[in-house]
Amino acid sequence: MRFSNEFLDEIRDRVPISAVIGRRVTWDRKKTNVPRGDYWACCPFHGEKSPSFHCEDRKGRYHCFGCGVTGDHFRFLTDLEGLSFPEAVEQVAEMAGVPMPKPDIQAQQRERERTTLLDVMELATQFFQDQLQTANGARARAYLRERGLSGRTIETFRLGYAPESRNALKEYLASKGVPKEQIEACGLVRHGPDIPVSYDYFRDRIMFPILSSRDRVIAFGGRAMAQDAMAKYMNSPETELFHKGNVLFNFSRARRSLQGAGGADTIIAVEGYMDVIALHQAGVENAVAPLGTALTENQLDLMWKLTPVPMLCFDGDGAGQRAAFRAVDLALPHLKPGKSVRFAMLPDGKDPDDLVKRDGRTPFDKVLSEARPLAEMVWLRESGVGQYDTPEKRAELEARMKQVISVIADENVRRHYQQDVRDRLNAFFQGTSNNRGERRGGFDGNRGGRGRDNGRGGRPPGGYSAIGGGISDRLARSGLVKGHQEQPALRESVLALTIVNHPQLLQDEYDEIASIDYENRDLQKLWSSLLTAAAGAASELTRERLIARLEEQGHGAVIKSLDQQIRNARLWVATEIAAPEDAREAYRQAHSLHKRAKALRRQRMELEREVAEATEAEDGDRIGQLIGALHQVQQEVTRMENQEAIIDGFGVMSGRVKGAATGHGV
Repeated sequence: MRFSNEFLDEIRDRVPISAVIGRRVTWDRKKTNVPRGDYWACCPFHGEKSPSFHCEDRKGRYHCFGCGVTGDHFRFLTDLEGLSFPEAVEQVAEMAGVPMPKPDIQAQQRERERTTLLDVMELATQFFQDQLQTANGARARAYLRERGLSGRTIETFRLGYAPESRNALKEYLASKGVPKEQIEACGLVRHGPDIPVSYDYFRDRIMFPILSSRDRVIAFGGRAMAQDAMAKYMNSPETELFHKGNVLFNFSRARRSLQGAGGADTIIAVEGYMDVIALHQAGVENAVAPLGTALTENQLDLMWKLTPVPMLCFDGDGAGQRAAFRAVDLALPHLKPGKSVRFAMLPDGKDPDDLVKRDGRTPFDKVLSEARPLAEMVWLRESGVGQYDTPEKRAELEARMKQVISVIADENVRRHYQQDVRDRLNAFFQGTSNNRGERRGGFDGNRGGRGRDNGRGGRPPGGYSAIGGGISDRLARSGLVKGHQEQPALRESVLALTIVNHPQLLQDEYDEIASIDYENRDLQKLWSSLLTAAAGAASELTRERLIARLEEQGHGAVIKSLDQQIRNARLWVATEIAAPEDAREAYRQAHSLHKRAKALRRQRMELEREVAEATEAEDGDRIGQLIGALHQVQQEVTRMENQEAIIDGFGVMSGRVKGAATGHGV
C-alpha cells in the first residue's frame, strides 16, 4: 500500500522518535538531555560499552557514531525488527492514535494530479529564471544588484522575473503541452466567469519561488517593478498545492541548517522574503518568513516542530511592537514546559536587510542576543498602557494580567507564570507607592535584558521616573500615545472610512495607503482585509463591491461604527457623498496628522529611555535637559490635539457636500 507524504509526516510529528527507540534501548542518564529531546544510548545495532547512538526528537532522526547507521522512525523498525515498511507505519500510527488510511482510489488520483501540478510549477520556475537573464529582465537584475544580492544568492533562491506581457507564461506553458486546466489549478493565471480570456497572474515582477517542506515549488511571491503597481508584494492564490497560512518561506533550508554538528539552535522568523535572503547571504541560514500576513498558529507550530524556543524578530517601531504583541496572544495558549518563544526587537526604522548589508551578521547577532522572553513581553504590553497611581488602577492591572495568563493550557506553566506575575506586580507596586503616581509602565527602548528595572517594574535610582517630570495625564490618555483604544482616534477613522468610501484613491496612493499603521486593533484587521481585496481585484474596485467583501469577512460592524463616528463629528468629506477632490484632501490632511502623531510617540519613547539612562548615571544636568525636552514634546502633542480638532473644518471646507446631503447650504 502506498502512503501519502502527509500521513507519514503526521504520524512522525505526533510520535517523538525517542518513544519508538526508547522501547528497545536504555538511555544513558549522564549524556541524555530530556528537556531538549536529546538522547544517547549504546547502539542496538552493534555491540559497544559506551553510548555512541544519538537520537534527536526535533529532527526525528537517529545516528550511531560507531557503526554509522542512521534513519527515522520507520527505518529503525524495519532495520532492527525486520518489519516491512507497511508494518512499521502501522506500528507508529498506532502509537500516534491515528487510524490507518483505507485505500482511496480518488485520493490516489488526486496525488497523481498533485505531482503533475508540481511539474508545472517547476516549468514556471525555470521560465522565470530564464527571463531574469534576458533584456526584459534588466531592470529586475539591476534592482537585485542594488539590494546587494550576489549571483550565487540569486541562483540559490532561484529568483526570476515575470515579463510585463499579459500572456508570456501562459503561452510558454501551452507550448510545452500543459493544458489550461492545470495552468489555472496552479494559480498561474487569472481566470473566472467575469474574465473572458485568462491572463498571467504575475506580470512585471521579481519572482520568489516558495518551496514546500520537501523542496518542491508550490507557489510564488512577486515584487512589483512598477512604482504605481496596486500591490508591491503579491503571493500566488490559494491552490491545491498552496495554503498560505500553513507555509513559511525558506522553511526547508532553515530546517537543514539545524541539522549536523555546529548547526543553528533555533529558527528565526522575520518579516519578508528579502530579509530572509539577505540574512542567508550574510551567513544566517535559519531564518523564515510568513507570507505577507501576520504569523499564524500553523506557522508557529511548524517552527515548534523544529525547535522548542523559536525566535520572532520584529521591527522596533509601533507596527513591530503590535505584531509582537499579537504573537504573544498566539503563543500563550500553547506553551509547554520548555516550549516557548523569544522576541528580538530591531532598532526603530531598521530591518534585517539594513543591519547585515554594511557590517555583516554581527549587528543582527547582537539583536538576537538581547531577545526578550515571552513573559517579559506580556508584562511590557499590559503595564505599558496606563498610569497606576491609585489602588483601583493597580487592581485593574493585576486583574488584566491574571486574565491574560489564564489562557495557558498547561497547568505547570500557568502556575509559574502566575508566580512571575506576582513578583513583577509586587516590585512594580512598590515602585509606584514610592513614586506617588509618577511611575508608569512602558516599552523600554533598551535592548539589553530587562531594561532599566530588570523587567519587574522597580523604580529607577536617583529619585526620578522615566516619565514623571515631563508628561501630563492628558498625554498618557491621548490617542497619540495610547497603544490600544476602544474607539479609534478621529484621524484614524477619517483615514479608514475615506478609503472605504472612495476606493479610487487606492489607484493613486496604494503604496502610501498600504503603509498606514493603525493603533486600533479593529482597524488593523479591517485594513489587512481591505488591502487584500484591493490587490486581488481583477478590475476597478467600486465602493459597493469593496464594502460587500469587507462585510463578508466580518467587518460590517466596524464600518458602521466608523460611519457613525464620522457623522457625529459632521465630517462629511469622509462619507460616500463627498466630491473626489474633497475626499482626497481630507485623506491627505488626516494622513499628515497621523504621521506626525507617530513621530511624536517615537520621540517621547526615546526621551523616556534617555531619562532612565541619565538617572542610572546620576547625571543631574542631563536629566534636567531631557525633562525640558519632554515638556516640549507635551506642548507639541497639545498643539496636535488642537489641530486634530480642526479636522472638523473639513466639513466647513466641503460645505457643498454637506448641503447636497441635507438639501441646504452651509
